[in-house]
Amino acid sequence: MSEEQNLLGNFLRARRELVTPEEAGIPVVGVRRVPGLRREEVAMLAGISADYYLRLERGRDRRPSLQVLESLARVLKLDDDTRSYLVGLAADRPRRTRRRRREAVPPGTARFVSLLPVPAFVEGRHLDVLAANPLATALSPRIVAGNNRLRDVFLDPAEQDLFPDWKGAAAALLAGFREAVGTDTDDPRCIELVGELSLASPLFRKLWARHDVRPRGSATVCFQHPQVGDITLSREKLHITGTDGMMLVAFHPAPGTEDADKLTLLRSLAGQQA
Repeated sequence: MSEEQNLLGNFLRARRELVTPEEAGIPVVGVRRVPGLRREEVAMLAGISADYYLRLERGRDRRPSLQVLESLARVLKLDDDTRSYLVGLAADRPRRTRRRRREAVPPGTARFVSLLPVPAFVEGRHLDVLAANPLATALSPRIVAGNNRLRDVFLDPAEQDLFPDWKGAAAALLAGFREAVGTDTDDPRCIELVGELSLASPLFRKLWARHDVRPRGSATVCFQHPQVGDITLSREKLHITGTDGMMLVAFHPAPGTEDADKLTLLRSLAGQQA
């Protein structure tokens, strides 16, 4: 079994390495050779045999019961979203032949995005930008159809300069990407992106190995914009019905704030450039 096929085992190994003995209530005696918890410690805390846990990590048993998964989630300190992801990894799903399919934005959605008075774009399942309005491009010149948000945030210094904490932004973006692709890591587009970014970005390699998961949803995003200065916007991500994982992404300011004034200025500058 390849590393990519053993998704459950890879996840368990990565997450146990993130839990310290102190967090698990285990006394530390002497020098420990492994980061986080040992396999036998996870097994003991979860109430299962060490041999059974070893089979799970090595992919020899890929269908643990829900009770076992709940116990492992408790030991590994998983939040609700990551726990759901763990349960999904053990679900009995038929494998499908993967072929790259072109993502096409519904025409009505594309028109809607172009008419919105705030920065907005359509994001594909693999965080490709599929459509964007001019104000989104004014917010970041990289938000244009054909670009990929993961590639830009991890590899483009100009995009990184937009975020006061670009490493935190990159981590959140990658956790959303992992949630979006789920168990479909054999998808050709996923393989291409992960391979490219793993070679080009040490930070990507480190974060991908953590198996962090976060739903793509609402958040507050701070930008250091070169034209209007610091601006804080609320970000919404809304599923587009009838598509395979496309989302409408929109940024909006709180009304009557300095951020709203700065967005108005950015809109004016974008109109002048157009």
